[in-house]
Order: sequence, then structure tokens, then C-alpha cells
Amino acid sequence: MTTISYELKRLSSKNIVSPKGFKAAGIHCGIKHKKKDLAFLVSEVPASVAGVFTTNAVQAAPLKVTKEVVYNSKKMQAIIVNSGNANACTGKQGLADAYEMQQLASNKLGIDSSLIGVASTGVIGELLKMDPIRNGVQTIEVGNSLENAIDFSQAILTTDTVMKNTAYSTLIDGKEILIAGTAKGSGMIEPNMATMLGFITTDANIESQELQKVLSELTELTFNAITVDGDTSTNDTVLVMANGLAGNEPLTPSHPDWLSFYSVLKAVCEDLAKSIARDGEGATKLIEVEVDGAASDEEARKIAKTVVGSPLVKTAVFGCDANWGRIIAAVGYSGATVDPEKITIRIGNALMVEKGEPVPFSEDELIQILKANEVKINVSLEQGNGHGLAWGCDLTYDYVQINASYRS
Repeated sequence: MTTISYELKRLSSKNIVSPKGFKAAGIHCGIKHKKKDLAFLVSEVPASVAGVFTTNAVQAAPLKVTKEVVYNSKKMQAIIVNSGNANACTGKQGLADAYEMQQLASNKLGIDSSLIGVASTGVIGELLKMDPIRNGVQTIEVGNSLENAIDFSQAILTTDTVMKNTAYSTLIDGKEILIAGTAKGSGMIEPNMATMLGFITTDANIESQELQKVLSELTELTFNAITVDGDTSTNDTVLVMANGLAGNEPLTPSHPDWLSFYSVLKAVCEDLAKSIARDGEGATKLIEVEVDGAASDEEARKIAKTVVGSPLVKTAVFGCDANWGRIIAAVGYSGATVDPEKITIRIGNALMVEKGEPVPFSEDELIQILKANEVKINVSLEQGNGHGLAWGCDLTYDYVQINASYRS
């Protein structure tokens, strides 16, 4: 397991185009009724690229196109994104449309199509309206202003209630390196990964092979540690573009500043993952489950994910019901190694169960803890040194209403 250094600086004033050499744009082209629905993200030069994608066997057409760029070209210079339609389960026409989007962006930007990724999100099973996209590509113009970054972040949203942005800096070879990210995701959030699009930019100099390794590792600790509703989408995509314009020496695990880069990229991924969990459809609370003393880190993450994904735990948190029995039940059916007589559970600072024995607690105190915007649950197992985190949200009446009328 990689040891992490947390010498990093969060930058509230920075955004997806803050790293050197990046531009973006977002407009309304007509896929949606009113909201922005078409976006570009562009690097001045071809960038090293890494990507992680849904594990759903049914994968949307844009994923095929983007995987070819990530795995074959191993460089990416631009991404075209639409929201409002996932272009998933759309057969040969859907694939042709995804390739056309790639070519439209190529023609507009003067960039070879093999360097352009495609991403879509929205309703599954409906063909894209290509005329609005064709027209939109002709009018969209990229820039590196805050307004351009906000337009991009807005244009990738579906049922999200807020934009999801973050940025950090660190020093590598004495040079400031920026890593910034933006994401969308609110429902169908069950890794691996979710109806989630994530885009991360950095001006760090790192080869695609090394970038892919670190992104894959961090995905397990962040994007694959969140859940909203247990559904896995057809379109999940997280892409990192590193254009090297900061001018540092190429980053590898043997570089003296490798841990600084790792820490910053992890912070960006974790911020985006938690913001998605916090903005779950209809959600009112972020739930964090921490497990320690598990047989391994993998088992700790499995237990944490099981607890935070339990509908009964989620509804108990929504209703401010300190029903720790639902927590310990989820621990038990997680499939991990546990000894019921060694399990200790805390909700917030309140001890609920100690070594398998119930502990008297104040209902009034627990109600106040569960009313908070963030609810933390800790499970200790005494089975080893494994540690894991997972994030999710409460399950509310609004979740049902949103998803009962999603297409209409």
C-alpha cells in the first residue's frame, strides 16, 4: 500500500482550466429543453491520458470510442461531452453517432480524431439528436476563464443539484503543479463506478502508463468507495489528462516528489467522489463509514461499502433513527471475516456497541448526531490491521419521486 504525504494546498479559486494549457466550454445546443448540454475540454498539446470505465457488461457507445483513445493512442487532446442522452443501448446507429461526435470535434478544433474522447450521460435507450450536436459544435468556443470552466461543469450535469469541482496544487521539482477536477453524478451510483463522469486536468509531466497505474489504484480508494442506490450505469468514465506544461521531470514512483503528486491526485479524486455521494438523488446527508481492525484493507472497504449501501441503514439515517442493529447486520452479511463478539460500533462520537455488547445511549444525543449534514459511522473489528472508508447518502422520499419520473 502506498504511503501518502498530505503536503498539498486546496485552491478554492482554481478550476478545471487552471492547470497550464487547458481550455473548456459548455453551451445549450438543444438535447435538453433549456439547460446546457454540450461541452468541450481541450489541451493546447496532446496530453498523457488515463481512464477508468464502468464494469457493466452493457457499455454505451462513447465508451468504445474513448477506450480506443486511452488504450491505443495513449494520448488525448480534447473531450466532447453531451448530457441529456446517454447514447447507450442504441446499437450500430449509436456507435456511428459517437464516432461522428468525435469527428465533429476534430473538424472544429483541428485536432486528429484519434486524440479526442467522447462522453455522454442521460437517458438510456434513445438515439441521440445529432442535428443539435452538429449545430452546437459549430458555435461552441473554448476559453480558459472561470466562466468557461463553470459552463463546462454545468453542461455535464443531469439530475445533479450542484456542480462538483475541486483543485489542488503542490511543488514538484520546485515547480507548482496544479490538478483540478469536475464531475457529475447523482443517481445510479454503485461502483464500479456509477452514472458518473469525472474529468481531471493537470499540467504535471507524467507518462500515460504511470498515470494509468495511479488512477486505477486511486479509483479503488475513492470513486469505487461510493454508493447511492446500488445501480451500476452503462456510461461511467473518469479521465485524467496530463499535458506536462508545468515542465517538471517525468513523474514515476522513484521520483523524489512522487508522493506529493499521489497525494494531490488522491485528494482531487476523493473530493469528487464525496461530492457525488453527498449529492445523491434526493439526499439530505452524506454518510461516511470507516472500518478498522479488519483482516485486510480490501475486507475493510467491502464492509464499509456494504454498510453505507444498506437501504435499511440509509433510511435509518434519513429518519434519524439510531438503529445500530441494521449496521451490525450489514457487517455480518458483507462476506468479510468478522467475530460478532469483537465488533464495536460508533455513530458520531456515541458508542453503540462494544465488543458485541450493546451500550446504553441517549436517544436525544443520537438524534442530534443524525440530524447533521454529515453522519459518520465507525466499525472496529479486531481482526487485523485493515482499514477502509466508503461514502454514501441517505435514502429519501425524493429519491423515489425523481426516479419515478426521470424520462418524463
